[in-house]
Amino acid sequence: MHFFYLDETGDSGANLQDANQPIFVVGGISVRDEGWNRTQAEFQEIIDAYFEHNCPANFELHATDILCPDGRGHFAGRPYDGRAQLVRDIVDLVCERSHNIHYVALDKSRLNYEACTSPLCFSPEHPYLCAFDSLITTINWFVRKRLGSSARAMIIVDRKEQYHTKIEEITKERRFSGAAAHRIKWVVEFSYPIDSEKNYMIQLSDIIVYCIRMFLETEHGHRDLPENVKLFFAECYNKIYSRLLRATPMERPGRGFAPYNNLISAAWCKPLNKWRTRYGLPNG
Repeated sequence: MHFFYLDETGDSGANLQDANQPIFVVGGISVRDEGWNRTQAEFQEIIDAYFEHNCPANFELHATDILCPDGRGHFAGRPYDGRAQLVRDIVDLVCERSHNIHYVALDKSRLNYEACTSPLCFSPEHPYLCAFDSLITTINWFVRKRLGSSARAMIIVDRKEQYHTKIEEITKERRFSGAAAHRIKWVVEFSYPIDSEKNYMIQLSDIIVYCIRMFLETEHGHRDLPENVKLFFAECYNKIYSRLLRATPMERPGRGFAPYNNLISAAWCKPLNKWRTRYGLPNG
């Protein structure tokens, strides 16, 4: 069994002209069932080392607490360089443990949902729902084509009350409706963590998707960050990119979904050309 964790960043509902959060990202890491315990233990060791083996009680990791300019919560007032190194260590852990990364990033201003006439069970004006639907297509494809005929996936979603009903509708439709050849067959279950605030894999996914959003928003001129911070996010993204399931949209199969696939393709947000060269980063 492979567990695919999902968290999101940049969500402002149907506000597609949000200047503060112009790019929406949903995604995270995937973990083999036999690799979960070791990753959790090594993640805890990284956190303990950062706090010099005096980790605060009931600690939970939020990317915005670590990476906002002055730090927040348990990271308030702590030097930026140390906080940035903590994030590097976490991203390195994901890569060294060979966990795959999956995400969909949408430029909200390019989500021309009014032109979408596909038979969807949700309104495509919500980036979260569009990205979730697109991502499960990719995960199903990856499990089927890359992990083998006996592999199966469980998708674990950080609970979002405002989307709970629609997520259930989407997953039910994708698994049981339409032509059998187009159904999501390799994803056997969708679930929510019992306590997302204490779920280390959701916390890891939070770090990953936040770094992706900050890099992409910087790339597309939405954020004017100091040069060292720009380089930091570019370095993190370069490592994340090396573990991606897929870097381009996966088309949803079936009759009538061409407008929806065009919608996703038009809003899909990716780095600008030659981004590695501009940051002096290695390829891969």
